[in-house]
Amino acid sequence: MGQPVASRGQTATPTLGKAMLNKYARAFFTRVLTPFAAFLIRRGVSPDTVTLIGTAGVVAGALVFYPMGEFFWGTVVITLFVFSDLVDGNMARQLGRSSRWGAFLDSTLDRVADGAIFGGFILWYAGGGDDLVLCAVSIFCLASGQVVSYTKARGESIGLPVAVNGLVERAERLVISLVAAGLAGLHAFGVPGIQYLLPVALWIVAVGSLVTLIQRVVTVRRESAEAEEAAGAQDDAAPRDNAAAKDNEGKQQNASHGSEAAT
Repeated sequence: MGQPVASRGQTATPTLGKAMLNKYARAFFTRVLTPFAAFLIRRGVSPDTVTLIGTAGVVAGALVFYPMGEFFWGTVVITLFVFSDLVDGNMARQLGRSSRWGAFLDSTLDRVADGAIFGGFILWYAGGGDDLVLCAVSIFCLASGQVVSYTKARGESIGLPVAVNGLVERAERLVISLVAAGLAGLHAFGVPGIQYLLPVALWIVAVGSLVTLIQRVVTVRRESAEAEEAAGAQDDAAPRDNAAAKDNEGKQQNASHGSEAAT
């Protein structure tokens, strides 16, 4: 059987907002945002609408500011819209509407947001950044991040637990990249040397994503082999169980005939 399906607000994979906040900060912002979530509910706004607007804001922040090299302001815009991840889950809990659809929509749009963020880096290094090596590294970060997520989803869809904590999963990829981008953007305000943080972060994410991908592939291979071995053992045991059952049935019939003859 597959893994239990998480609902919105309880997603198995961290959303962008949850990735950027530790559990204590998350509890604080949950309390702060609860009245705002209640206000939106009274206005007839749905959690899905908040999710869509939040993703649109992240995409705009990444694809408008990052290609121009405005990493500080782009990260500020992205961070503001990141809180939609907390608001939509809060709204869903207040409405009692946690659902498979909400979890699916969150996960799907998370991938869109990831693609926009690394796509913004790609456009910068292919254009004004003029660095084809870092452009290629950014492309690898984008592709490997999507594949890492796919390996877990695909493994779970065929009934495997994929029980591994990768070196650099989605939360780490996003936090490392966005924090580095925001700090690198301070170079425009006269902070010297800080612009090199983003290239270093992208290399770290690239190498970490590759290691994580290998970890997940190896885990799925091992779990698959174990599952097939267990299934084979059950298949071998089935004929013996059937033979034993027939033997017992035959003995019972013989005992019954013997009893009838004695009578």
